[in-house]
Amino acid sequence: MNFEVNENNIPLEKIIASFLTKKNINLYVFRDDLNHPEISGNKWRKLKYNLQEAKENGFNQLLTFGGAFSNHIAATAAAGRDFGLKTIGIIRGDEILPLNQTLQLAQDNGMVFKYISREQYRENNKYEKLFIASLREKFGEFYMVPEGGSNSLAVKGCTEISNNIDIDYDVICCACGTGGTIAGIIASLDNDKQVIGFPALKGGEFLKEDIQQLLSAYSTELNYEVENSNWSLVTDYHFGGFAKVKPELIDFIRKFKEKQNILLDFIYTGKMLFGLYDMIQNTNHFDNKVIIAVHTGGVQGNKGFEERLNITI
Repeated sequence: MNFEVNENNIPLEKIIASFLTKKNINLYVFRDDLNHPEISGNKWRKLKYNLQEAKENGFNQLLTFGGAFSNHIAATAAAGRDFGLKTIGIIRGDEILPLNQTLQLAQDNGMVFKYISREQYRENNKYEKLFIASLREKFGEFYMVPEGGSNSLAVKGCTEISNNIDIDYDVICCACGTGGTIAGIIASLDNDKQVIGFPALKGGEFLKEDIQQLLSAYSTELNYEVENSNWSLVTDYHFGGFAKVKPELIDFIRKFKEKQNILLDFIYTGKMLFGLYDMIQNTNHFDNKVIIAVHTGGVQGNKGFEERLNITI
């Protein structure tokens, strides 16, 4: 790698709150959002070994997929810039002019866009062989990174999250989008640690199958054994669906920043910590336990929400 990333000594910040003390709970936020100023959190973890693979196999450009406010799109563009690779973004929906902040940032970092309809974007269409062949005809040869960056190499990168946690703990939590991050955490731990994922999408139960497929690919393609079955998903905190927000979530993120001096994102980590707080206060599942909540980054997307909702965090 030829650019600086803080992969080691990521801060682990203890959350101070009276409701935690009453239940003898120690809650820490693993600040993986601080591992890089632009390719932060799980985005860097997922891209790390994909970038190495692309370079080692002689590719000079990456192609990936995402929505108009995708953190993955912004991160891939920044990684391509720093790693000497051209980047192509296949964007869901109609062309946006003027560009929003996320796409403008990606374009400033050298990414070129191709917009496709939402119907064409559906997974069974956007990865279809003839469509991929048409993209190669248009752009030339490329290394393809899937939407959200999740594949077996992304899982490998995310296994390294737990390497940086140097305290004993009982539970580790993370937000889920495509399942790559939680798959990496699961693969890195034994059954004595409980792993809980908080899907940001409505009806997130479907992610169980996606996570299992990622774990199987990691095991078979990279020859790693996965032993941990102590994991589950909590699907009650999506706030209406992916990239949907409600006033109570906005209020929670604002107060969390005021009290803990940690900025959360609206799509993933804000929902995860809202859900975790709610479960701690209304169940006894976490009593007397040490919990790690992984901050997976993505706060660059907050400005788009603030503009659309006319709010300030």
